[in-house]
Amino acid sequence: MNSRKPRQEIYYIQHWQGVLYRQLEWKRSGWFIRPIRVSEALLFEDCREEEPAKINAVVAEIEYGISRRPKGDKGANKAQDGGRGGGGSKPNIKKAQFDTTKKKEIGVSDLTLISKVTPDAINDNLKKRFEAGEIYTYIGHVLVSVNPFRDLGIYTQQVLDSYKGKNRLEMPPHVFAVAEASYYNMNAYKENQCVIISGESGAGKTEAAKQLMQYIANVSGGSNSSIQKIKDMVLATNPLLESFGNAKTLRNNNSSRFGKYLQLQFNAQGEPVGADITNYLLEKSRVVGQIANERNFHIFYQFTKGASQTYRQNFGIQTPETYLYTSRSKCLDVDGIDDLAEYEDTLNAMRVIGLSQAEQDEIFRMLAAILWTGNIQFVEDKDGYAAVSDQSVVDFLAYLLEVEPQQIVQAITIRVLTPRNGEVIESPANPSQALATRDALAKSIYNNLFDWIVERVNVALKARGTTAHSIGILDIYGFEIFEKNSFEQLCINYVNEKLQQIFIQLTLKTEQEEYAREQIQWTPIKYFDNKIVCDLIEATRPPGVFSAMKDATKTAHADPAACDRTFMTAINGMSNPHLTPRQGNFIIKHYAGDVAYTVDGITDKNKDQLLKGLLNLFSQSGNQFLHSLFPHQVDQDNRKQPPSAGDKIKASANDLVATLMKAQPSYIRTIKPNENKSPSEYNVPNVMHQIKYLGLQENVRIRRAGFAYRQTFDKFVERFYLLSPQTSYAGDYTWTGDSKSGAKQILKDTSIPLEEFQMGVTKAFIKAPETLFALEHMRDRYWHNMAIRIQRVWRAFLRIRIEAATRIQRVWRKKRVGAEFLALRDKGHRVLQGRKERRRFSLLGSRRFMGDYLGVNATSGPGARIRNSVNLPANEQVIFSCRGEVLETKFGRSSKPSPRILLLTRSKFYVISQHLVNKQVQVGIERAIPLGAIKFVSTSTCHDDWFSLGVGSPQEPDPLLTCVFKTELFTHLQSAMPGGGFSLRIADSIEYARKPNKMQIVKVMKDSTVREDFYKSGAIHTTQGEPPNSVSRPMPKGKPIPAKPFTKGRLIKPGGPGGRPSKLSSTTRNTKPVSQSHALAAPTTRTVSHPIAAAIPSHTRNTPSSSSGRSVPPPPPPAPPAAPPREPQYRVLYDFNGQSSNEVTLKKDDLITIIQKENNGWWLAKTASGQGWAPSAYLQEEAPPPPPPVAPAARPMPPPPPMAKTNGTNGSAAIRSKPTPPTPPAKRPAAGRKPAPPPAPRDSGMSLNGNGTDSGRSTPTPSLAGGLAEALRARQSAMQKGRDDEDDW
Repeated sequence: MNSRKPRQEIYYIQHWQGVLYRQLEWKRSGWFIRPIRVSEALLFEDCREEEPAKINAVVAEIEYGISRRPKGDKGANKAQDGGRGGGGSKPNIKKAQFDTTKKKEIGVSDLTLISKVTPDAINDNLKKRFEAGEIYTYIGHVLVSVNPFRDLGIYTQQVLDSYKGKNRLEMPPHVFAVAEASYYNMNAYKENQCVIISGESGAGKTEAAKQLMQYIANVSGGSNSSIQKIKDMVLATNPLLESFGNAKTLRNNNSSRFGKYLQLQFNAQGEPVGADITNYLLEKSRVVGQIANERNFHIFYQFTKGASQTYRQNFGIQTPETYLYTSRSKCLDVDGIDDLAEYEDTLNAMRVIGLSQAEQDEIFRMLAAILWTGNIQFVEDKDGYAAVSDQSVVDFLAYLLEVEPQQIVQAITIRVLTPRNGEVIESPANPSQALATRDALAKSIYNNLFDWIVERVNVALKARGTTAHSIGILDIYGFEIFEKNSFEQLCINYVNEKLQQIFIQLTLKTEQEEYAREQIQWTPIKYFDNKIVCDLIEATRPPGVFSAMKDATKTAHADPAACDRTFMTAINGMSNPHLTPRQGNFIIKHYAGDVAYTVDGITDKNKDQLLKGLLNLFSQSGNQFLHSLFPHQVDQDNRKQPPSAGDKIKASANDLVATLMKAQPSYIRTIKPNENKSPSEYNVPNVMHQIKYLGLQENVRIRRAGFAYRQTFDKFVERFYLLSPQTSYAGDYTWTGDSKSGAKQILKDTSIPLEEFQMGVTKAFIKAPETLFALEHMRDRYWHNMAIRIQRVWRAFLRIRIEAATRIQRVWRKKRVGAEFLALRDKGHRVLQGRKERRRFSLLGSRRFMGDYLGVNATSGPGARIRNSVNLPANEQVIFSCRGEVLETKFGRSSKPSPRILLLTRSKFYVISQHLVNKQVQVGIERAIPLGAIKFVSTSTCHDDWFSLGVGSPQEPDPLLTCVFKTELFTHLQSAMPGGGFSLRIADSIEYARKPNKMQIVKVMKDSTVREDFYKSGAIHTTQGEPPNSVSRPMPKGKPIPAKPFTKGRLIKPGGPGGRPSKLSSTTRNTKPVSQSHALAAPTTRTVSHPIAAAIPSHTRNTPSSSSGRSVPPPPPPAPPAAPPREPQYRVLYDFNGQSSNEVTLKKDDLITIIQKENNGWWLAKTASGQGWAPSAYLQEEAPPPPPPVAPAARPMPPPPPMAKTNGTNGSAAIRSKPTPPTPPAKRPAAGRKPAPPPAPRDSGMSLNGNGTDSGRSTPTPSLAGGLAEALRARQSAMQKGRDDEDDW
C-alpha cells in the first residue's frame, strides 16, 4: 500500500438545498467530514449511503486523474463573484439548477412554438394536452384554459406555493403563473394590472377568477387583522355573488349570468387594503322565465330549500315546486350542487362581509316578494280586462311589500301612459299585458336588489388606507350565438367586440413598441380590426344599431310592434359590409362569426322602462329597504325619455375599456371542450368554433409576427450558459463580459444561423420555435452528460476508497488481527515447561491457536449442526473444538483408538461420539467432564499426541485421548480451569485409571518406523521429535505482489461537442468577449505547391532566370497518366471560423475536399490553407463537372538553342536562373493515418453523442448543432416554397 498521502484529495459535497457544504478530506488516520463553503459544484443525482439526504453536487479535485481547473483559469472565481458584468453592467446570473420536477412536455406549452399556425394545428395541440390532463397552454403572455370538468388536483396549497416568486417560463402554464406575474409586475414596475377572462358559458371563467383571487390573497402578505379581514371579505364575495348572479344553464351548471370587474386595491407595500366591484349585464329576464332544464338564480333554490323556520313563518316560504318562477322549467335539482350547503355558505359570506341580521332579513323579504309575485294570475273579466284570480296571493304580497292590496292590483292592471303632448292616460290592461307588468315588477325588484348587494359589498371593501396600485379581474360571459338571439345577446357580443378591440390594440401596440425599443427589424402582418363592427353597433353619426333602436322608440313608443317595424326600416337603410338585413332579423358579422338577431321585441327590451304605476307603488310602500332599492322620486310631469338599456351598456362598456386601457393587461381565454360536461369528451367542431371566435389563430400570428421567443440577455444567459465552454466551467458561469456578448457567444457555439436570431438592446429574439427546442434539448443533454461524467468520477472515487480500505484492512489483518492467536501460541510453549519434545509442524511461523476449529459457535454449518445435535446450551461458549481419538477397551480384545469430537467450554470438557444407526448418523455426548473434576492431565516427554485426563471417577475410567492440537488444548484448559488448578504431568510414561480406582502406566517408546505414533500392546510408539526448548519460527514473508492500481484507465475521458477530440490539453482558455471584427477576420492564406510541379523532378523543372536573358525552354513533359477518379467536391454554405488549431476556417461558396467522414457531424476537410475538422452541416456536395475534351497529340519539341556562355561564373548564372521551388504546405496529412486529436475544451458537458458510458467503445451520433442547421435550412426552403399559397406565413 502506498503510504504517501495524496498531495490533494478533497471531495466537495453539496446538500440539495444549496445550504450545507461538506468537505471529505483524507488525513493520516482516515477520512474526515467537516462543514465548509465551496463555490465549485456539479449536479449529481446519486445518493451516498453515508448521507441521509440526497446529494445534489460533487466536485472531485484529485491530482492523479480527476478533472482539475487549469492553472491558467485563476480568474474564474473572480468572474463568478463580481466580474461577470462587462461594459459597466454586472449581470446577476444565478447558478443553473437541474429541474427535478420537470416532466416530459405534451405537445407544446406555448402555441407560438407550433410549426404551422392553423386552427387545426392549434386544436390538435390543445386536444393532445387536454387528454393528458394538461389544461393550460400559453400564447406568449396569454393563457388558454380548457375546462376539464373534473378535479385535477392542480389548485392545492403545495402547487400554489411552487409558483411563488417564479418567472412565467420557469413553471408550466397555470392560472397561478398569470396571478404571480400580475402581482409581481404591479410591485416591480408600479403599474396597475388587469386580467381579462373571456370565453363562452361553461368554459371555466368563474373558476379562473376564483383561483386568481385565491392566489393573490395568499401571496400578498400582510399579517395584521385588518389586512386579513380584507382578504376574507374579498374571498367571501365569490359565494355571495355566485348565489345571486349564477344559474344552471344547458351549457353550465354554475353559469355567471352577469359580468363582474373586481378591482383589488393595494398599498405601496403590496398589501391589500380594499376592493371595488362593478357589475354588468345582469340577466334579469331569467327571474321570470327559463327554458326547459335550466334554473332560476341559485339563491331562490337555496332559500326555498334551506330557509329557517322563522323565514317560513314570516315570509311564507315553501318548497320550490310551489312557485311559478322556480318550477316552470321543471328543473329543481342539479347534479354536483348542494343547495342546502351553499345556502349556509351564502349566509356565512354575508356575515363575513358585514351584513347585519336586519339587512339579511330585508334581502330575503324581497326574495319572498319576488316568488309570490310570480304566483299572481289573471283572468279576463266581462269587459276583456285583466282581473286577479286569487286575491290571497295579492294580500300576502302586499304584506311583504308593506302596501295595500288594492295598490298592487291597480299598479299591475292599470297602465299609466305619458305621451309627449296631452294629458296622462290610464288604460286598463288585458291579461297578457298584466302578466308582462307583473314580470316587470319582479325583474325590477331583483335587478335593484342585486345592485344594492354589490354596492353594500363595495362599502364593506372600501380601502382602509392609501391605495397605490390595483389588480383588476374581469369575469364576463363570452360571445354567445343561439338559435334565437335578441337584445341580451347583442349587448353581450358588443362588449366582447370591445374587449377584442382593446386586445388587438394593446397586443399590437406592445409588440410594435417592443420591436422599436429593441431596434429589431420585423414585417407587420395583416389583421382584422373590428373597430368597424364596434362602430356599427355604438356609433351615433351615422347612427348605429343602438341609436336606431332609440330613435324607433321615440317615433312609436306606445306600440312595441310599431317600434320594431321602424327599427327594421332603419336597419334596411344602413350601409355596412358587416350588416346584412333579412326578413324579421338582421345579421352582424362579428369577429367570432355571423350572428342573426331577431327584431321581434328587441326595441321594447331596449327601453328598459318601468311604468309609472309600479314606481308609484314603490313610493307608497312603508318598507324603508324598498325605498333604498328605488331611491328616486317619481316625477309625474316628466315626459323626457329616460336612458335606454343600450345607452347604459354602451356607457358601461366605454368606461370599462377606459379602465382597462390604464392598466397592463393579462389575458385568459377559456374553452369548453364539450356540451355534456364530460371529463373525457373533446368535441372538435365545438372547440374549432371557439378557437375561431376567441381569435387564437390571430393571437398566435400577432405574437409570431417577428419572433417566436424573446428573453432578456440576463435570463437568456442564465438559462443557456451551460451550452458554451466559453461561458461555463463545471456548472459555474465564467464569462467575464456583459450578458449580451455572452448571449452572442452561446448562439455562436451552438451553431445557430445568423438569420434565426436578432440581438436587441436588452433582449435576444429567436425567430423559429425549432431553434428554441434545439437549445432546450441541448440543455437537457448537458445535464445528462454531466450526470454521467460526475457519476463516473464518483464511482471512481468509490473504487479508490474501497481499494484503499481493502489495502488497509489487509495490512491490519496481517499486523493485528492474528496477534492474539500468536500470543496464545507463545503461552502454549510455556505451558509445556520445556520438557516435551515438539512436532515440526507445531513450530511453523504461520501456526496460530484459533480454538474453535469445527465452528461450533457458528450459526450455520457443520459445527452448528453438532451443537444442535448435542443440545449444547446457548450460553455455553466453546473455546476449543477439534477431532481426536479415545482409546477404547473391549472385553477379550486389545484396546483400539476410536474417533471422537472433543469440545472444551468454560465449564466442561465434552467427548462426543458419532454412530451409524439405521444408516443415519447419531451424534451424542459420550462424556461430559466438569473442569473442576479434572485433577491432572498426563502426557509424555516425547512428541506424541497422547494424553489422559485424570478424573478419578469411582464409576468411569479416565479417558486416554489423542489430539493433534494437544498443546493448544492444554493452553485453553489452563485458562479455563477454575481457581487456576490446572496440573500438567509430563513424564516418560502416561498414567491413567484404566478402570475405576485402578491406575495404569502407558509407556511411550521411540521405536516407530513410521511418522505417525500409534498404540499397541499397552505402549505408545513414536519417533524422535524436536528439542523440548524449541520455539516457533518467525512469521514467513509473503510473496511480493505489486499493488493493483486504484482504477483502470483514466477517470475522465476526453470528449468534445459531438464526439470531437477533447481540448483538455489546452492550458489557457479565452473567457473574454470576442469582438466582431476578430470573429469575422479572414484566415491567413498559405502558399501551396502546385501538384503538377511537385510531381516533376527538381532538376528538370522550368525555372525562370533572375536576369534579363532568355530562359531555356523546359523539356517536354512525360505522357500524362490515366486521370485518377476526381474526388467529390463540397461547397461551403456558411462562414465558419475555426475555434481551435484542429478546426479549419471556411468561407461561404468555397469548394473543399473531404478526406474523412465521421458520424459525429465533423468531417476532415482539405482546403488551400491546409486540413482540419469542419461541421458537416455547413457543407453540400457539388455535382462533378463534365470530363474535359481529349487533348490533341503533342507536337514534337524543337531542339533547344545553344546556351550562352558566361564569363567567370562557370555556369553559376544558369544555376541561379532556376526558380526557387515553392514552399510545401506547413503540414501534410500522413498517408493512412488519421490526424492527431486536437485539444478539446475543458470538461463542460457539451459532448452531445449521449452514449454516456466509460467503456472503450463509443458510438458517435450526429451533432445536434449540425442537425439543427439542416433542420433550419429545410424549414426555410419549405417556407419559401409555400409562402405564396399559405396565409399563415
